[in-house]
Amino acid sequence: MFGNRTRGVAVVVFSMAVFMGPMMAPFISFFIVENPRLGWRWTSFIIGIMSSPSIILIPLLYTETHHPIILVNKATEIRRRTGNWGIHAAHDEYTITLSELFENNLSRPIKMLFTEPILLSISIYNAFIYGMLYLFLTAYPIVFQEGYKMKPGVAELPYFGLAIGEMLGGFFCIWCEKTYVRKLEENGGKIVPENRLPPMLAGAVTFPIGLLWFCWTGYYHDKIHWIVPTISGLFTGFGLMGIFIPSMNYIVDCYLLFAASAIAGNTFLRSAFGGAFPLFASFMFKSMHTNWAGLLLGLFSVVLILCPIGFIKWGKLLRQKSKFAFDLS
Repeated sequence: MFGNRTRGVAVVVFSMAVFMGPMMAPFISFFIVENPRLGWRWTSFIIGIMSSPSIILIPLLYTETHHPIILVNKATEIRRRTGNWGIHAAHDEYTITLSELFENNLSRPIKMLFTEPILLSISIYNAFIYGMLYLFLTAYPIVFQEGYKMKPGVAELPYFGLAIGEMLGGFFCIWCEKTYVRKLEENGGKIVPENRLPPMLAGAVTFPIGLLWFCWTGYYHDKIHWIVPTISGLFTGFGLMGIFIPSMNYIVDCYLLFAASAIAGNTFLRSAFGGAFPLFASFMFKSMHTNWAGLLLGLFSVVLILCPIGFIKWGKLLRQKSKFAFDLS
């Protein structure tokens, strides 16, 4: 639905919803649960009430965007108006087999994920960042509820630091779109995916700063005011968005025709990390303590700074050797 000049902003809007939702939900849900007039069931009731209008809006407002199907619908309309039943779109003659359905929708994303160096490496980085988003859902209560002895609901308010940082990261990526569009025009409209990566480098640097800041100041809760680890969220939130948004745009720019399969493979790995990180987060932070657990994760984040640097330097070479990537530069 979005071209090269507008897709970056669209991905920012999508990503801000994906990342800011989990940060805003905990304190809302805790206050709902603590309200004697509501209770825990209303955490689901409210979600159902807010999402139910989509049942009406989606069929009314969403239209088909897949171009073969658009042509099929157009041919159907022309046949109806003219009575000429010989008018058909090319896609009318196409029938998909079960094996083709399996290959295009299931096997190709997994195959691309594990055979494409570009997709695998950037998906690992992307998945780690996504997993860290959900790891913070465990780490923040440990620091603020158990460490600073805040009440449930109040202990989740420091998530606002992360949310504000994510907003700043999103606005930064939108601001960087001006530079990307200018380079796109200078290149005659031809895509150079590596031009998406400078914001990712900025996010890669700020994220470990915020992570180490949060874990080490949060560990000394008896000496350091709670606002200090809260402010660290500005850096971690900025880093989360600064890494996630350019990586998604980079995948789309690299694979174009196969972008849906590439994003599907990325989403598979990213969702696996998002589901796995909370499982060990509590054990990790309590056995290693917040400071050393943060140091381990922070050092791993520092090592991953090599990812955007490597793609900026060797991305074009990797694309030229890929079976699925397009080199239009």
